[in-house]
Amino acid sequence: MFLTISTTGTPDRPATDLGFLLHKHPGKAQAFSTSYGTAHVLYPEATAERCTAALLLEVDPVALVRRGKGKGRGGAPDAALAQYVNDRPYAASSLLAVAIGAVFSSAMRGLCAARPERAAQPLPLRVEVPALPARGGAELVRALFTPLGWTVTATPVPLDERFPEWGDSRYVRAVLDAPEGRLTLGEALRHLYVLLPVLDDAKHYWVSADEVDKLLRAGEGWLAGHPEQQLITSRYLSRRRSLTREAQERLELARLADADDTDVTEIDNAVDEESDTEEKPVPLAVRRREAILAALTAAGAGRVLDLGCGQGQLVQALLKDARFTEIVGVDVSMRALTVASRRLKLDRMGDRRAERVTLLQGSLAYTDKRLKGYDAAVLSEVIEHLDVERLPALEYAVFGSARPRTVLVTTPNVEYNVRWETLPAGHARHGDHRFEWTREEFRAWARQVAERHAYDVEFVPVGDEDPEVGPPTQMAVFHQAEKSAMADRTAKEVRAA
Repeated sequence: MFLTISTTGTPDRPATDLGFLLHKHPGKAQAFSTSYGTAHVLYPEATAERCTAALLLEVDPVALVRRGKGKGRGGAPDAALAQYVNDRPYAASSLLAVAIGAVFSSAMRGLCAARPERAAQPLPLRVEVPALPARGGAELVRALFTPLGWTVTATPVPLDERFPEWGDSRYVRAVLDAPEGRLTLGEALRHLYVLLPVLDDAKHYWVSADEVDKLLRAGEGWLAGHPEQQLITSRYLSRRRSLTREAQERLELARLADADDTDVTEIDNAVDEESDTEEKPVPLAVRRREAILAALTAAGAGRVLDLGCGQGQLVQALLKDARFTEIVGVDVSMRALTVASRRLKLDRMGDRRAERVTLLQGSLAYTDKRLKGYDAAVLSEVIEHLDVERLPALEYAVFGSARPRTVLVTTPNVEYNVRWETLPAGHARHGDHRFEWTREEFRAWARQVAERHAYDVEFVPVGDEDPEVGPPTQMAVFHQAEKSAMADRTAKEVRAA
């Protein structure tokens, strides 16, 4: 599976600037691992006058079958004929689009620290795709790319040159030319990212709701006004009507906002009168997750452990924020992990999102080498479910062995229980709670833990703070001692949030 991107230049604006814009050195052949094989970037030519970058994707057919088996993937009719004999390793399909998004992600966003002025300038560009599947033929290739500023040469590939009477295949050799002044490199890559799977009319992964966001990000600035907008959105979203309708509604809002030179939120401002006048309290569980997310964001955490993840509510919230690049949920209960997997829809999740999350069975009373090296760990409403005499084992497993840079611990504040009208006096909030601590008891335990394991600790209230009995939930924010300055900043930012 192969495509090339070429540009021309002059001595004062050399074509080899393409290497800077793609963030790939022209003097090297580089390889990148993807979910279904290896992507190679190389430069067949690199001079000041002309530079060509090639993206070659070697698809592993075994991985394609194993990852797609039983998940509704491999959607092309060709793939249904046989698991191992199909066109996926050779045709420019959604596999190649995913590789473009992974290997050239910064270039797609128009980012280039070394040549920012070049990233924003339209370039003379030529894109060549030797084997482009096109359900709709060469005419559809022209209909999709010509309105975007490309000059399109699409030559149908015959089924067999020896037997011309058999006619043409559904593949074309496509050459796309954009003269200087029409398109930036980022725009060109976004066109390819969206339109390759549209032409193929099949995706190799399950299309979920987050595909709408991907489409609108890549289609910003051109999709709303494209004459084939309906066909593009329908095919890109695998003809799922609810997703297609959502995408088209959002595109129409964007078009109206652009026409009025205003923000989308100012147009999409319809509210329900009852909900606008009657404010509903935010559940404590939601406020607890918001406080945790704020603390993790302030700490700059990217790789996060959710220890005692239960049914995956916090993991689900973390997945919605792209700043959290790796999320690991750990729980001793396989039943809870099964429920979490269903909640997250792991079997239907898009590949790039699925790569960010892992669910592990494990006990927090034992050290686990799999948990080492993470930015942060969260124990949300966990410690009160352990017998007090088992807390030292959890303490060592988390703070002594795993040693994440930041640890967040939340637990109920027993003093606040008197404010729960439905909670009988002397009863814990949950039948499985082995203890519930006062603010002073929790702080004493947290300070001892911090002192024994070289952490600093700050305390943050969660929920409305009662002047007499404090907040309903209390949170300790631990930072490794050498990060004390960060700890001070984090506590302030979390309080503000």
